[in-house]
Amino acid sequence: MATKLLDKAEWTKDGRKWIFYDWIHNLDGTRRKYKSKKYFTKKEALEAERDFMASYNTDADNNRNMTFKDLYTSYYQYQEDKVKETTLKTYRDRKRFFKSLDNIKLKDFSIQHFELWRKEINQMSISTNYKNHLFKFFKALLNYGAKWYNFNFNSVYSKMINFTNPNEVKKEMEFYTYEEFKQFLSVEQDIYYKAMFETFYYCGLRRGELKGLTWEDIDFKEKTIRINKNVISYINGVKFKVTSPKTKSSNRVLPMPDILVNNLKELYEKCKSYYNFNKKWFVFGDTEPCTNNRIRDRKVRNCRLANIKEIRIHDFRHSCASLLINKGASINVVAKYLGPTKIDETLNTYTHLFK
Repeated sequence: MATKLLDKAEWTKDGRKWIFYDWIHNLDGTRRKYKSKKYFTKKEALEAERDFMASYNTDADNNRNMTFKDLYTSYYQYQEDKVKETTLKTYRDRKRFFKSLDNIKLKDFSIQHFELWRKEINQMSISTNYKNHLFKFFKALLNYGAKWYNFNFNSVYSKMINFTNPNEVKKEMEFYTYEEFKQFLSVEQDIYYKAMFETFYYCGLRRGELKGLTWEDIDFKEKTIRINKNVISYINGVKFKVTSPKTKSSNRVLPMPDILVNNLKELYEKCKSYYNFNKKWFVFGDTEPCTNNRIRDRKVRNCRLANIKEIRIHDFRHSCASLLINKGASINVVAKYLGPTKIDETLNTYTHLFK
């Protein structure tokens, strides 16, 4: 380490002019230059230098003993104020898939550890696509460890391969044709649920987007519906929470067909009669949004009564895309309608529906 008196042009306005600097070693043997902030006197710089070196040596020792579990915990804490709560929940849910690596020290991590993990995951009854989501997350963890704790995983990283299964039959996308949707809705007499499933089908909303709709978002005059909120359920013990949509492009205004406009008007007139009603109420709920169970149970009931195949709630979104494509919409229109992040994601998902 060394102290240095800076040139006058580099002094701060309040007179700080001393720094300390040196080359320090990373855990993989490489070096990087460290330059301190500025101090008033040489004595202050020397004291700060001693404190830094004590801390640096302690951190280095701790890093050498860092386990994969420590890395996972650190990564989660780092991301807490940078990603949505739904993403943090995904990180928590994935933790169980890395349990076997918990006590492996990062300095000892090798391709053999990865291969054992890969074999373990390959034996699980999950799709190849999901396995590769875990693989991608694994690489993100290693990148984080390399960037923030100076570990060198190059010898392992270059040998890591993703999951493949040539014998796996790709699951066909489930959706309702227009005729199937009419059959599904033919058994529904409650205007609340009729408008709900029409909103899913004709607007292609995600479940959280539909739950987040308030009456302020419905423009009967322009026949449009505005998507600018998302509702997530049971995060960290909270019953529900209103957040921004999944991505920036998920903020959108969509046209509504007349049948949906008319049914929403009927539902609106019904809701207006309730005590303390105002337009901040949720369209599908009241002062609180409807629950996931309520939506799912009604969907299952209608499928059973209509004697029609059962699809997931998210498949109503695919159904909307299918309807748009069947009516001649381009991939650009479909992408803007559904509001995903990238158009190539829409193309990869729905290209097989185009003639």
